[in-house]
Amino acid sequence: MASKSQSNFQDFLPLMAEKLGGDGLIGELCNGFQVLMDSDKGVITFESLKKNSALLGLKDMSDDDLYNMLKEGDFDGDGALNQMEFCVLMFRLSPELMEQSYFLLEEALQSEGFQDFRFPL
Repeated sequence: MASKSQSNFQDFLPLMAEKLGGDGLIGELCNGFQVLMDSDKGVITFESLKKNSALLGLKDMSDDDLYNMLKEGDFDGDGALNQMEFCVLMFRLSPELMEQSYFLLEEALQSEGFQDFRFPL
């Protein structure tokens, strides 16, 4: 069941990607990581996410929502998000941006001779 904060989420990543280009978007994601991270540990912890999330307009998210977001992006199982995990999570949470990424990758593969390659979307 989606929480109130999740149901009101508006995905701005596709617009940012369009306006900033790929390098600009990655730069902004890195800036977002810097805002949310624990400056002593160099990663986003539950505590740093809870403390700094209001700066990014996420003040209404419950502890469970924040914990689940952290858990979803934590690929190495250390209980925190490093910069790469954070950037991957942001892309995964943006369905439209993921579709655009699949399309661009599919197009690139086809131009390299894989004409029959299609992602099963």
